[in-house]
Amino acid sequence: MRILISAGEASGEMYGAQLIEALRRCADHAGTAAPGCTTDHVGTDARVRPTDSQGQLDFFGVGGEKMRAVGCDTVVDAKDLAVVGITEILSHLPKIWGLFHKLIAEADKHKPDLAIVIDSPAFNWRVARQMNKRNIPVVYYVCPQFWAWRQGRVRLLRKYVDKALVIFPFEEKFYRDRGVNAEFVGHPLADLPRPAVSRDDYAAQNGLDPAKPWITLMPGSRVKEVRMNLPGIVAAARLLGEEFEFLLPVAPTLDLALLRAFMDSHPSKNAKGGAASDGTMARESQIHLVPDALPALAHSRAGIIASGTATVEAAIMETPFVMVYRVTPLTYALGRSTVKVPHFAMVNLIAGREVVPELVQQDFTPERVAAEVNGIIPEGKDRETMLTGFREVRALLRGNGSGSDHPADRVARAILSLAGTHAKVPV
Repeated sequence: MRILISAGEASGEMYGAQLIEALRRCADHAGTAAPGCTTDHVGTDARVRPTDSQGQLDFFGVGGEKMRAVGCDTVVDAKDLAVVGITEILSHLPKIWGLFHKLIAEADKHKPDLAIVIDSPAFNWRVARQMNKRNIPVVYYVCPQFWAWRQGRVRLLRKYVDKALVIFPFEEKFYRDRGVNAEFVGHPLADLPRPAVSRDDYAAQNGLDPAKPWITLMPGSRVKEVRMNLPGIVAAARLLGEEFEFLLPVAPTLDLALLRAFMDSHPSKNAKGGAASDGTMARESQIHLVPDALPALAHSRAGIIASGTATVEAAIMETPFVMVYRVTPLTYALGRSTVKVPHFAMVNLIAGREVVPELVQQDFTPERVAAEVNGIIPEGKDRETMLTGFREVRALLRGNGSGSDHPADRVARAILSLAGTHAKVPV
């Protein structure tokens, strides 16, 4: 079976790699009692060819290093789609449009039996539409957050998607009530284990002082997010002082050299707004660029995290944090009136209350960030209340009755079930 898979962001690319591995496990054990992967489906509707006797699956599409590592032929690199905000999308539109047509041309060449699109709605709903036109079944994994804004766009899922696999517990009812074939499969991060590396080993690998408490800084996974969020985050780090070590994990959708150049060319500002004169961001604030987010979060005392999937990662690692976010004034003005939810942080949305503080736009100041971080670093009621909220969120993300299998295995079963339902009759 040939599968097109499109994942345009760092988190989606990670989920895509997990899913490819889960699909191969399930396909290899189809018809057996392999844990979490029984797929004894029989289909008659003619759209998808069944896998051969070896469970052979071939993947191509949009992704990055993680998906390439598990055997996906990435005809478009996810880094090239990592833009955010209305104004940035418009400026990159010709490039994105060209990459879209490149992907569709490859689809016409390879003729996939099934398409899986992951997150990135601005790009992927168009992929779904083109696959639907070609009578190719479409699965949307990690659905657009239309419940938060632009709810009328649910019609796109209803029209072009055969199955919506949602990762937040409240999404299933929202989409089903609006005529979408949706299923809650659990969040792929819900059962994420703590990294095996010890704090001392991680410190040695990355030149960190293990005697100091660490704070992880995550400004976002896209270049525009970094440009908007990093200066304020670094200014807050300077206020917090030299008693801490600051870790900045480099997202796979960001170029390390580009990030270093950005930090070297943008000196941070002190609390009074004056530019610092004694060095770059990284040198002033003892910021260490590190390769992986999870070990950094797991071994940090606190975090300053931009809104997005990283907030869920921090919660799963039980690292207290402050959520921050800033976009251009135009993007904020155009988007704020359409937002339908009471919170920005996903952790707060899942819990139904404020578990972590949210500092957005004008509230995102170095002074406020530093004050909030100082409130959650020491042991006490504020820190313990936040940790309790994280544990509640993790339980909700696992879902009721999900068993011991990973969400990616549940997704794989649902996808192979759809493939069985639409299997082509061999001639």
